[in-house]
Amino acid sequence: MTNLLKLPPFDRQGNVHVVVETPRGAKAKLKYDPELKVFVLSKSLIAGLTYPYDWGFVPSTAADDGDPVDALVVHEAATSPGLVLKCKVIGVLEILEHRKKRKQRNDRIIAVPVNSHAEKDLDDVRQLSKQVREELEKFFVATAELQSKTLECLGWRGPKHASQIIKTSARAFQGARSK
Repeated sequence: MTNLLKLPPFDRQGNVHVVVETPRGAKAKLKYDPELKVFVLSKSLIAGLTYPYDWGFVPSTAADDGDPVDALVVHEAATSPGLVLKCKVIGVLEILEHRKKRKQRNDRIIAVPVNSHAEKDLDDVRQLSKQVREELEKFFVATAELQSKTLECLGWRGPKHASQIIKTSARAFQGARSK
């Protein structure tokens, strides 16, 4: 099986690749294990909580926490772990993660599939209703409660800022590989 962490972050048209780890509706978070080249259970969610949309990562990136850049893909259909979606980036939810005495950024890129008819008119995350954005913030805060960390949502930024985060993280990934 291909190492999904090393796929290119962008296609030739500039769309971002997102590797789905946890599909919409899942009650457990899955994580790609590059050594085993399979998906493993990361954690179960609290009772009544499910993933509102597909959750995954942008390959060949290294975020501030050392993991690939996190991505939530807003669309109406659930997929499956390992599927690579070509997406249009529509924004980012900036998050500060608190763990014991350490704080670090752990932003979430928000994207929509390029070939989705239902979300094709979404160009900016701020086009999502205030209610949907608040629910997403609450979802991320709730999923962190099972671990020894808390999340502070810093705000929503548009697609240009989100794309810059991906590009910076792709350069960080390349820099780490060349060492």
